[in-house]
Amino acid sequence: MANAFDYDRFVTRNEGYIDKATQAKIRDTRLLFAGCGLGSPVAICAARSGFQHFVLIDGDTIDAHNLNRQFYDQDDIGQPKVEALKKHILRINPQARVETHYKMLDKDNAAELVGKVDIVFDTIDFVDLEAVLALHMAATMQGKPIFTAINVGFGAAVLYFPAGAAESLPAILQRDVEAAAAEGNLNYTAVFGRVMARIGAHLDEQVVREVARALTIMDDGRPCPASQIAVGTFSVAALAVTMMHDMLAGLPVESAPNIVVHSFRNHVTKKIRISAD
Repeated sequence: MANAFDYDRFVTRNEGYIDKATQAKIRDTRLLFAGCGLGSPVAICAARSGFQHFVLIDGDTIDAHNLNRQFYDQDDIGQPKVEALKKHILRINPQARVETHYKMLDKDNAAELVGKVDIVFDTIDFVDLEAVLALHMAATMQGKPIFTAINVGFGAAVLYFPAGAAESLPAILQRDVEAAAAEGNLNYTAVFGRVMARIGAHLDEQVVREVARALTIMDDGRPCPASQIAVGTFSVAALAVTMMHDMLAGLPVESAPNIVVHSFRNHVTKKIRISAD
């Protein structure tokens, strides 16, 4: 006979680090994960922290090459990421409410999905720039806080836009998009390449080298070959969930246009301005 789930007992060991008022907010807060690759370890960390309301969207299935870093296993290969992630969340908390959408987020469904939740996680592959911008525009229009999480080698980067913030990702990238369009090269590699040119000096050399290699390959029209590792995705989960906890607890949280970057390679955390101005 399975053990009956008891939420209070489940979060007992959070005491001392997460106060009761914040734990109550965590229990009731609804989360959207747009992208369930990098989003999978963040969602699992959130579930173990006591979050129990999830909306998941991703149109991809699990491949063997995902297992080195995403929160899946051999038995999940071939399954939709949203359904496998739901299964893993429910194994942690069988009372969790998990709504799944086995399709890609786009400009037509972003607003409806954002309207279902309190906090948005942008873990979409950045290669889908149109979807990323649609998600951020929906969050901005509805006054919802949004976190963008990025795996950076042996480390993590998280960009936080508070509810009602003057800054937004579309605004931050506007100059990059306009410059790329003026050159007749409005695509992911052109825009992201400009961002990397601004922040590259603050990142590990290994990360800069691997991103440059991936962008060169993608510029030739080939699929994204970017290398990613478990240390990076798990550190993204730790950083993102910590920042989300602090937001709910009313503690100061670094926000856009600054991005928080932690390197386990150099054992240092930096706050880097990513805007062009």
